[in-house]
Amino acid sequence: MNEIKNPFQGRSLLAMKDFTADEINYLVDFGEHLKYMKKHGIPHHYLEGKNIALLFEKTSTRTRSSFVVASHDLGASAEFMSPADMQLGNKESIEDTAIVLGNFFDGIEYRGFAQADVEELADKAGVPVWNGLSDKWHPTQMIADFMTIKEKFGHLKGIDLTYVGDGRNNMANSLLVAGSIVGINVRLLTPKSLFPADDVVELAKKACEKSGAKFTITDDLEEGVKGTNVIYGDVWVSMGENNWADRIKLLKPYQINMDMFKLAGMPDDEIIFMDCLPAFHDTNTKYGKEMKEKYGLDEMEVTDEVFRSKYAWQFEEAENRMHSIKAIMAATLGDLFIPTVHADYEK
Repeated sequence: MNEIKNPFQGRSLLAMKDFTADEINYLVDFGEHLKYMKKHGIPHHYLEGKNIALLFEKTSTRTRSSFVVASHDLGASAEFMSPADMQLGNKESIEDTAIVLGNFFDGIEYRGFAQADVEELADKAGVPVWNGLSDKWHPTQMIADFMTIKEKFGHLKGIDLTYVGDGRNNMANSLLVAGSIVGINVRLLTPKSLFPADDVVELAKKACEKSGAKFTITDDLEEGVKGTNVIYGDVWVSMGENNWADRIKLLKPYQINMDMFKLAGMPDDEIIFMDCLPAFHDTNTKYGKEMKEKYGLDEMEVTDEVFRSKYAWQFEEAENRMHSIKAIMAATLGDLFIPTVHADYEK
């Protein structure tokens, strides 16, 4: 294989709006390539000897686990830091922290609150920074989501995806913009009071002009789901918020249930359910029990029937978090660029 210059090397991943359709598609295919290698026991220590800092101001299951396992599989070492382990924004500024950690580590993952914080971290660190989630964008989730959709349908361009829930949060923003870039027809099904911000809509418009995709923002159930391929759920209340009563009142009519799948009117093999998790689909959690006690709800954004149904792809999606993060890290931190990937990985 001929070696060519790696166009990703040294770049941060802060939002998918900073990447082209070709670049996003490459990361998706590279993720599939690395998944193939892991499933077949093929070593891929592309980051041997590298050191990764994992900064978590917000808790996580999938993001933390994905970065840790991905680092180890790639031959790198990962150091986890919670708010109790660092002085970020407390006794030490983001700039100072970025400079120090940039001198210690080869790459930094940050999962926190303000998008401005991860952008400043990337500006000052001098090493690649990967946005594990902020208040505005969730770019690493997008590569996993697109991997999952491609595994199911074989392509991204022309797929119809309906996001159901809070149309102003990081997932809605990311799916709308990233989907528009790669040619997915994204629909945001959300109450009018939760329609996305104008700057996000403008980014989607510009992306659609290039990709030929179209997007829809609606509060109408039939317009939102009729003929869609993916119904995508998310929590009604984002981490750090506590506006449960208001969100339940707004979003209860948009709960993902079997009636919604019937309304979509698609053959069973042409529609799936996805969710970035966690999902409140029963009362087997602390939150679930609290919602039952306070609001009388056994299920929230998705019914347990859908969550456990033949349409459910959320756990394949969750696994792909690790493979996709591995691709992001290897592409931006590795020395080599792999111009082609396995065409015969298992579907």
